Amino acid sequence: MPNTRKNKDFNPYGCPVTHCMNKIGGKWKILILYAIYKNCDRLSKLQKALPVISKQMLINQLRELEEDHLLERIVYEESRLRVEYKLTPLGLTLMPIIKVMNDWGAIDMKKPE
Repeated sequence: MPNTRKNKDFNPYGCPVTHCMNKIGGKWKILILYAIYKNCDRLSKLQKALPVISKQMLINQLRELEEDHLLERIVYEESRLRVEYKLTPLGLTLMPIIKVMNDWGAIDMKKPE
């Protein structure tokens, strides 16, 4: 299947921030990474943790994260096929960044309007 991501290689100035956002930008990827980090390691668990994302969008985002080496898809060929996701070592390096984003969001949500 050809890659149809619009921004995957858009980085005209070689900017590291743009590179990072090409990998994890968008509405769902950071939430998916964080959910997998918190042991939502199967498609059904991810759907429960992120109920507003469509199944097809979730699958597409998982594929992109796997293609970018941030996630690993593990297939267990048991009596019933089982698939789990886990963060790769590269994916794990994003967790301190996501934690800082979480902390900032918590503070910002508490400030009076």
